[in-house]
Amino acid sequence: MTKPKLELTWIGKENRPKLEPRILLEDQERSYHAVHRVTDRDLFDNRLIFGDNLLALKALEQEFTGKIKCIYIDPPYNTGSAFEHYDDGVEHSLWLSLMRDRLELLRSLLSNDGSIWISIDDNEMPYLRVLMDEVFGRVNFVAQCIWEKVYSPKSSAKFLSENHDYIVCYARDTSKWNRNLLPRSAKQDKAYRNLDNDPRGPWKPGDLSARNYYSLGRYPIKCPSGRVIPGPPQGMYWRVSEDKLIQLDRDCRIWWGKGGNNVPAIKRFLSEVISGIVPETIWTYGEVGHNQAAKQHLKELLPDVEELFVTPKPEGLVQRILDIATNPGDWVLDSFGGSGTTGAVAHKMGRRWIMVELGEHCHTHIIPRLKKVIDSEDKGGITEAVGWKGGGGFRYYRLAPSLLEKDKWGNWVINKAYNPAMLTEAVCKLEGFTYTPSDTIYWQHGYSTERDFIYVTTQNLSHDQLQALSDEVGDSRSLLVMCTAFRGKPDRYPNLTIKKIPKTVMARCEWGKDDYSLRVENLPKAPPPPGQQDLGLV
Repeated sequence: MTKPKLELTWIGKENRPKLEPRILLEDQERSYHAVHRVTDRDLFDNRLIFGDNLLALKALEQEFTGKIKCIYIDPPYNTGSAFEHYDDGVEHSLWLSLMRDRLELLRSLLSNDGSIWISIDDNEMPYLRVLMDEVFGRVNFVAQCIWEKVYSPKSSAKFLSENHDYIVCYARDTSKWNRNLLPRSAKQDKAYRNLDNDPRGPWKPGDLSARNYYSLGRYPIKCPSGRVIPGPPQGMYWRVSEDKLIQLDRDCRIWWGKGGNNVPAIKRFLSEVISGIVPETIWTYGEVGHNQAAKQHLKELLPDVEELFVTPKPEGLVQRILDIATNPGDWVLDSFGGSGTTGAVAHKMGRRWIMVELGEHCHTHIIPRLKKVIDSEDKGGITEAVGWKGGGGFRYYRLAPSLLEKDKWGNWVINKAYNPAMLTEAVCKLEGFTYTPSDTIYWQHGYSTERDFIYVTTQNLSHDQLQALSDEVGDSRSLLVMCTAFRGKPDRYPNLTIKKIPKTVMARCEWGKDDYSLRVENLPKAPPPPGQQDLGLV
């Protein structure tokens, strides 16, 4: 019998936004780069995007679908607390809709061997897990890590003092995703010594006995000193046969103690162990940091900023994720930029990054922080651990306004803020063409294949102009013509497809909407259907 699929239902689940694929406009005054290269591996194509993160993800879709190796997001937890930088009290069903819309776009951006990591607390974790199962598929669940976010209990707690958050990880495709080993620490290697000056280097003793039954594992052992050990401890077995023990001893892989009188131990050489540590699911603050340390780091880094985040994530936490999920040069995305921790860590670790942030702290927190990272003025966080010396840069983008706006009579018209280049790029994106205007051929503004092009103009094209276009395009190519008006019959030009703007695109998107953020006042109110509960599991 097939098990029923566990699925979340909530008010408004069937409602999906018709997102406008906006273009991104660079503000070169806010972009920032180091004055010179520090290493040959410096990265300058990182992106900081100011604007609504749902629209920004849609804007990235054409260029970055299938290219992002790792996504880390720290969305508002919907705990009911009012934070300075986020309204974190979104009604439960609205929070689920808003997260679903973002997760679907994030999934499309992930590479086939990519993964997504989400910080969440107990309040929404169970619902997020079921939602992630829907979007990513339950088979692609990787792990749910526990992060110890505080170093001392809260005496003011009403019930139990919460000292952890979760990091939920899903792969785009677990059959293609591979995790990295974590680097070994000096503390872990300290257990390896070389008590007998073995030329194979440091080693540590391993127990020769085990509880697992082994039929050849009960025999007496004679030490080099002459002492006879009658057998393994009661209920235990030697983990190797007598013949194997003799072979190991001949290879100097058995340690008998300095006097040759100890119970034998197997020498395990540091040079032969795996090069790293298998990641575990419990992350202590001693390993990856805690909220208070992260806040102190921000205070030192941004002394002139009066209001800092209440619970910023430590750089060590993001480093742990990127160590497991990425390699140098990979693309990392954070669509809830916050205080800029993900970009700062990715930059120091040699990963390319994209961050999106709508709040004004994009300018008051993130940009000043990243400048100090680039200029090697950030001495905290993971700087010393990764040997960061500065360098690289980022480009600052803002979302373009909506392509269409209403005139004084309530009609949708092309936004007056759009110049010809912006209009052409926006229409190319709407139609699925790559925007690459030709320097020599006026009608080649973009392409979809090697022989399929697009031409965007605000002209009212005459028959003669269309015929001239058709003649230039020729029989072996095709051209999509986007214009405000034209005269003549479209079927007279077999190599041309002619469409009017804005008429041909009006029904595709929600025009003029700039904010899909997690703020209650921006969200539509949906009355519950008669007899239906607000939320349930079916």
